[in-house]
Amino acid sequence: MNVLLVYAHPEPTSLNGSIRDFTVQRLQAAGHTVQVSDLYAMSWKTTVDAEDAPERDPRQPFHASLDSKRAYAQGTQSADIAREQQKLLWADALILQFPLWWFTMPAILKGWVDRVYAYGFGYGVGEHSDSRWGERYGEGKMKGKRAMLMVTTGGWESHYAPRGINGSMDDLLFPIQHGILYYPGFEVVPPFVVYRTSRMDAARFAQTCDELGRRLDELWSTRPIAYRQQNAGDYEIPALTLKDDVAPGEEGFAAHLR
Repeated sequence: MNVLLVYAHPEPTSLNGSIRDFTVQRLQAAGHTVQVSDLYAMSWKTTVDAEDAPERDPRQPFHASLDSKRAYAQGTQSADIAREQQKLLWADALILQFPLWWFTMPAILKGWVDRVYAYGFGYGVGEHSDSRWGERYGEGKMKGKRAMLMVTTGGWESHYAPRGINGSMDDLLFPIQHGILYYPGFEVVPPFVVYRTSRMDAARFAQTCDELGRRLDELWSTRPIAYRQQNAGDYEIPALTLKDDVAPGEEGFAAHLR
């Protein structure tokens, strides 16, 4: 299988760097082909702007989505965007690896999503009608591929428990897992999270690698998170709210799980 690892940490010798190296070695040892997009090493440009569509009409105001749509359709996107899109099309699985900074991914990784998920590639795909509202949330260009988050955080696991002060880790990661990964069609497997990173020693790192190794070995057999498909009958279209008889009385993120 082909695996794309998008890595977002500024220090190669960090814990994240060691986890990245272990991940690549484990996957390659199992016979998989791995590409790594090391965003800091690539000096990835985070901002969406007119440079992303270099052949647009400079006399017209820049429109992020429409200029993205034209550039993608015409093959005139910035070269760095096109390269990352080709990696995604090549990959059978995507791993996003990052430290949890202020309850979300680092800005450089969000910038990768903002720019690579161009109109017509990551969104704006498929028929929009009274019976379908585009190919998304279970459909899209990434359908049939798998995705997983590898996340590190300094907080304790209890801090991210359902009643923990930081909120549930499942809730914090929902916008990434459901919105960024499931939206364009990935099957999303549960995340691999390393807590309390400041207390990492050799013994705990070895244990972490053992646990991560098992997760990587099972990447294609692990049951994905059971998000509801948008066009499978659970949602009113075009309102895109759950039908009254689906998860009655439930609200919030959990209502979108089967």
